Amino acid sequence: MQIALVLITLAITTARAQQPAANTPQKRIGTETEAQKKARMQWWSDARFGMFIHWGLYSLAARHEWVKHNEHLTNEQYQKYFDEFNPDLFEPQKWAKQAKAAGMKYAVLTSKHHEGFCLFDSKYTDYKATNTGAKRDLVREYVNAFRAEGLKVGFYYSLLDWHHPDYTMDDAHPLMQVNHSEADYERLNKGRDMAKYRQYMRNQITELLTNYGKIDVLWLDWSWGKDSKHGKRDQDWGAVELLKLVRKLQPGIIVNNRLGLEDYKDGGDFETPEQVSTAELAKYHGKTWETCQTFSGSWGYYRDENTWKTHRQLLDLLISSVSNGGNLILNVGPTARGEFDYRATRALDSLSYWMHANSKSVYNCTYAPAAFKIPDGEKLTYNPTTKRLYVQLFNYPANGKLILPGYKGKIKYAQLLNDDSELISNASNGNQDDLELTLPVKKPPYEIPVIELILQ
Repeated sequence: MQIALVLITLAITTARAQQPAANTPQKRIGTETEAQKKARMQWWSDARFGMFIHWGLYSLAARHEWVKHNEHLTNEQYQKYFDEFNPDLFEPQKWAKQAKAAGMKYAVLTSKHHEGFCLFDSKYTDYKATNTGAKRDLVREYVNAFRAEGLKVGFYYSLLDWHHPDYTMDDAHPLMQVNHSEADYERLNKGRDMAKYRQYMRNQITELLTNYGKIDVLWLDWSWGKDSKHGKRDQDWGAVELLKLVRKLQPGIIVNNRLGLEDYKDGGDFETPEQVSTAELAKYHGKTWETCQTFSGSWGYYRDENTWKTHRQLLDLLISSVSNGGNLILNVGPTARGEFDYRATRALDSLSYWMHANSKSVYNCTYAPAAFKIPDGEKLTYNPTTKRLYVQLFNYPANGKLILPGYKGKIKYAQLLNDDSELISNASNGNQDDLELTLPVKKPPYEIPVIELILQ
């Protein structure tokens, strides 16, 4: 990867992660109370695990969803992907079954990504799936399939649009990656009208939130930081009025925080740390958040990429999210034919196996009460309703002995979660406040086994 591209990617990822603000803003857009918000978002907080799906014309290029930007392609050069798009193997029922089997409770599909191509049948553009070889509304089929499996459905919608003739140039636009002087911005923006694009965006979001029944999540992407000279923020999107429109059309919907409304207490329902390490997730402890992550290094289908996460890394992301009180939304980039890549399918299958046995330590769970210390090298999740504590065993003890520091007198019963087999507990020979569990010498057949502790 070129150095310039690395620097651009790092800058964008940093801006999009939107680190928590030091001071909580006091301005509000609506009148919802904290209790009402908690009730509205309860299903989402309980679910903890979702599927992101990045799919578009870039799947034909098969070399990153930002291929138009990275290779500075014009609309004319990019047109061949529109002309050839024909996902003949698209069966969203299969997608939904794979997501459900992997333990995911909701999904978010790219209705329109930065390239401007719409997977839905919008009456405001010809740049849509119904005008390709697909000849159908792919968003509608996705919604129907995932709802049929009992999963909540969401839409991703890019605020950026590299195809629309009225979208003004910014420093992420493909045409600004070679020439980017002030004169170039002025020249390329001549005749473009951002007000017309704002209306286009409002019209399309209205379609998405009107024509497909109840929509559970809206994932809008993305705004630049306040110090960006050639970026876009809330004023460019008409963000306050846009959010009011979204709430009016779908009062129960959950919306992410990328409209650039950090100055408003209710400018977004959850924070969105993107592609961050598991260690960084601790920064969000006690907040409302969802980390968006990929199976590999890109969001769209990338045929030749080899940076795929291991099963252990994926489990670490999920467990670290829950143990810090957040959600994980894990991305799949389907191929141009409409299937999940074999590597993604293999990863989903591995998650299915683990979640079948250990999902109780994920759903409805959060971080452990402060009274419970985390054993060295392990992680804790906790269900506040059932009052059950889960020890995620990242380092299975070779001698079959696990010390729980300060747990003496706090545990009524201990068992392995995968089969509910009892674990014998005794006072530790070391610190008198510690508890020692005797585990099977042979590790259970899971990458990260889980102990369930029933508290006193």
